[in-house]
Parts: sequence; C-alpha cells; structure tokens
Amino acid sequence: MASSKERDETVQTQKEDAVQALIERIQKLESEKEELRLKLWKHRRKPSGTIAYIFLFFGAATIVSSIIYEEVILAFIGLTLTFWGALLLFMKPIRYVKTSLLDSTAISSLATIDRVISELDYKGKAVYLPPLPYFIKGYKGGVIYISQKKDIILPPVHEVAGKKVFVKNPQGICLVPPGLSLVNLYEKELGKELTKVEIEYLQEKLPKLFAEDLEIAKELEIKKENSLIHVKITGSIYKDLCAEVRKLSNICNSICCPLCSSIACAISRTIGKPIFLEKNEISQDGNTIEVYYRIIEE
Repeated sequence: MASSKERDETVQTQKEDAVQALIERIQKLESEKEELRLKLWKHRRKPSGTIAYIFLFFGAATIVSSIIYEEVILAFIGLTLTFWGALLLFMKPIRYVKTSLLDSTAISSLATIDRVISELDYKGKAVYLPPLPYFIKGYKGGVIYISQKKDIILPPVHEVAGKKVFVKNPQGICLVPPGLSLVNLYEKELGKELTKVEIEYLQEKLPKLFAEDLEIAKELEIKKENSLIHVKITGSIYKDLCAEVRKLSNICNSICCPLCSSIACAISRTIGKPIFLEKNEISQDGNTIEVYYRIIEE
C-alpha cells in the first residue's frame, strides 16, 4: 500500500504535468499570435504601399503628359491617380487592428503565466539564457529560467537542455520568451544571426530597424556601461500593451512584455551571456519606456 509521502509525490507530479501542458499550450498560442502580428505588419507595409507608389507614378506621368499634349482629360485622370496614391500611402487600417485586437489577446496569455508563477510561488528573477553556440543546445531562440528561490540562480546546462518546463536541480521553471517571434523577425530583417555579431552592431542597426523598417517605435537607444545595458524606447506601438502588462508584477518586473523581451533576447544572443531585468520605468504619458538589463558575468 502506497505511503502518504508517495501519494503526495504522485499528486505533485500530476499537478506539474498539468501545469506544464497548460504552459506549453499558452506558449504555442503566444507564438502563433506573434506570427500573426508579423504577417499583418508585412501586409500593411507591402501591398498598400506598393499600390500607392504605382498610383503616384502613373498619376505624375499622366499629369506631365497632359501638360505636354494640352489634354484636360489627362490632367483630371492624373490628379485622380495622384490623390488615390497619396491616400493609400497614408491610410494604414491594419495598424488599428494590430493594436486593439492582438494586444488584447496577448494580455490574457501573459496574465495566465503571471498567475501560474504566483500560484507556484516562484520568487526568482527571470534570467534570459543565450542559445548556442554559447549555452544551450536545442534552444536557438534562448529560454527564460525562473528559480523557486529569490536569488538569481543559473541552472546546469543538462537540466535546461531537456526542454522541460519544470527543472528539479535547482528547482525552477523554464519558459519560452514572449518576444521570441519578434527577435527572430529582427534577424530576418537584418539578414544576420545575432549570435555572430557584437553589441555595437545592435546599437547601430536596431534603432533604424525599429524606427524605419518595422515602425515599431519612433526612437530606440541602447547604451552599455560595464555589465549594465540601458535601453530607451520612445513612441512604441506597444505602449498600450506595456501599460496593461505593468499590472502583472511577475511579467512586468521580471519576464517583460513582448517588446522588452525581444530586446532582452537580442542582447542575450549577441553577448552570449545570461541577463536579467534589473528595472524598468515608463513615463506618465506612456510614450517613453526605459529598461535596464544586467549581464551575469560569472
């Protein structure tokens, strides 16, 4: 007959298996949501922009032709094409779908993870572990480790490499970063694997990528001083989501929102060392976000 201790261990194992299945499902949905967000960005940037420039080109050409041949009808056609080209260039309806719909779906999955961490009473800081060739085999995108204890603890490689959600020694939990899909997009747009570049590359290329190519934010600054990395984001399209995430202490103060998580992944990949969120600040109007990441040197 099974002892009370064995029964308790069996129940605990069943609970952990159930939570692991739930977290894996949440992370899968989160990944699918971010992929959908990226597809919407591409549709926003490519088709409407291409059509707009085609209209503008033919409109300008038609207006020039109307002047040369003194045709009033050509002038009207040219003005119409130019008007619609300019209108399509500035109309971006998908952007409103992205911020209102996808952000609301993101907050529910993040809230679930926040509640799971609270229920399990994991008190450690979320540590972003870098992928190969530095640290973990099989985790190209990196992984977040949260210790049960309050101290910042790094797990052995073999404990994390098994792709388990729950780690026994030391006891903790491993999660897929919320910003994984975003950082993969950065690599695709830059045409570079971040594990093969230096932090100076991020400081130079990421601001342009954010402001011009992806239009994620108006400005981005990355400063490194010894083991502290300061990131300042201005005019982010994620500001509404960040405001909601601030209500979730385990997410805002440790794991980060998808945008700040993606930057943490990028930094961890680049420097090849574990990092954690030391603090973050947001302006009263929500327009400026400042994040401080600490590199774990040992």
